[in-house]
Amino acid sequence: MIDFDKVQPRTGTNSVKWDAIQEMYHREGLLPLWVADMDFLAPEAVTNALQDAVAKGIYGYSIFPDSLYSAIIDWQQTRHGFSLEKEAILFNSGVVPSLALALQSYTAENDAILIHDPVYHPFADVIKRNNRRLVRAPLLEKAGHFEMDFAAMEQAIVENNIKLFILCNPHNPGGRVWTKEELTTIGLLCQKHHVFVVSDEIHQDIVFAPHRFTSFQTVDPSFTAFSIVLTSATKTFNLAGIKNSMVFIKDPALRKRFVAAQERNVQGEINTFGTVATEAAYREGAPWLEALLPYLSDNAAFIQSFLQTHMPNVRVQMPEGTYLMWLDFSAYGLSDQQLQRILINEAHVVLNQGTIFGPHGSQHMRLNFACSRSILEKVLHQIAEAFETIDRKK
Repeated sequence: MIDFDKVQPRTGTNSVKWDAIQEMYHREGLLPLWVADMDFLAPEAVTNALQDAVAKGIYGYSIFPDSLYSAIIDWQQTRHGFSLEKEAILFNSGVVPSLALALQSYTAENDAILIHDPVYHPFADVIKRNNRRLVRAPLLEKAGHFEMDFAAMEQAIVENNIKLFILCNPHNPGGRVWTKEELTTIGLLCQKHHVFVVSDEIHQDIVFAPHRFTSFQTVDPSFTAFSIVLTSATKTFNLAGIKNSMVFIKDPALRKRFVAAQERNVQGEINTFGTVATEAAYREGAPWLEALLPYLSDNAAFIQSFLQTHMPNVRVQMPEGTYLMWLDFSAYGLSDQQLQRILINEAHVVLNQGTIFGPHGSQHMRLNFACSRSILEKVLHQIAEAFETIDRKK
């Protein structure tokens, strides 16, 4: 079993997370807790499966084997109670490319698309690039976590004639794992106003007890008539580079429209190593995941405790899922530019700026805690030291 405490060197590996920051910020020695991949080795079973594939020496065109479909079906049923048939599973290179295909499949140019604020930033980018109209509905922060403002959502749907809503579950950057009751309300609201739902569920396996993940399509059988699910093994098992994701579409008519969009865009063929890694992860990766989850949960608790002791002016939303934490620096009264400068130039730490997730992300930062505890401690101490002078003035 992997030692998650062991620091895995990633500089010089063409890592976006580790190697791009020097060019971006023109500084050496920055510690990156930003891009949403993990600093842990993937499951050994995945590495072995990839090595076996490489050893064959021929890398020609490949098909999707039945064993891959059964691995996905078994995983979804066992982990999430989500029953799937083989024909309901499509493949694509990633969740974001699949989102673009969904917009092209189920909406027209200039249609209004609804997302939350804050939420995973590529949602807005894909909407704009596909010439759709972006509409944001704010999330409410209550009792230390985000809640959906259903009244505001319905108002936005009606006033803007919303055609499609993109759901992020579990939520990035807030770490909320939406409950069945919340998903039911969303589904009934969208059903009432004929709004199509695309549910991004890529973080579905990274959920901390006692919280439980619920897929949108398991809430009510009728929801499958106006929704699709996007997911992947990549976030769960730290495999982002394999470029393989799944699209679950139970309704045959909806599936036909998505496949047509794949064909128009010449998408749907997946890298052979992506299929190999996905099958191995779902077949043999469960023990690795069961060891990972408590480590991540302990990291989150460590951050909360550290900030309460050393930086009480930073408000923390404890994540129910994902390995991402939403930090509120608004008590310092800094502009977003000032906040970023302090973190980069004085703390020597790279986090994600909250503003990329939407206007409500101002004065916030997203921290990725999927790293060894020693790096996490170093990052937090550097941030605390950088803000010590500001804290003294308060």
